[in-house]
Amino acid sequence: MNANIIQARPDFAAIAQWIPHGSSVLDLGCGDGSLLRYLRETREVKGYGVEISDANIAACIANNVNVIQNDLESGLAVFENAAFDFVILSQTLQATRHTEALMKEILRVGREGIVSFPNFGYWKNRLQVLRGNMPISRDMPYQWYDTPNVHLCTLHDFEMLCATHQVEILARHVMSGLCTVRVLPNWRGSSAVYRFKREAA
Repeated sequence: MNANIIQARPDFAAIAQWIPHGSSVLDLGCGDGSLLRYLRETREVKGYGVEISDANIAACIANNVNVIQNDLESGLAVFENAAFDFVILSQTLQATRHTEALMKEILRVGREGIVSFPNFGYWKNRLQVLRGNMPISRDMPYQWYDTPNVHLCTLHDFEMLCATHQVEILARHVMSGLCTVRVLPNWRGSSAVYRFKREAA
């Protein structure tokens, strides 16, 4: 099961490498609960998912994942400060409308945050834009008229957001498919995973 998951979602392995065994985790926009199930099997984490879709709630239950039905855009008021070791937003950042507010909530509820997102600056995306079309790729598989994505960004954009909101980036993992990208990451990476925390006062 785990090998198939990593083929479909290479960011899962990147996320798991940063999470110590037994950590408490909150997965925002958890979908069918696959990430939490993977982390439970590989890192023995304890935690919850937050999801709005009825179908995904049912899938989480089938995956034996603890899940709370809630809209991320309304905030995380149901959780106390520093309630979790890690709060994860996996391939959901680009679909959020109130990104700044959600980043603040992630770092209120979690001691650290982890996000993964498709890199709009990837060279194949840039090439499609130069040809006059919105990009369609494995990481952004939607037509312009039916996409849930509202805030696409590049690696540089996300790092600027962190810099202007006193967020310290602890680690970054850039990928193209299953391959790690180290040279010219904003050009050659199709997706990225970041680990971060609030800067010390």
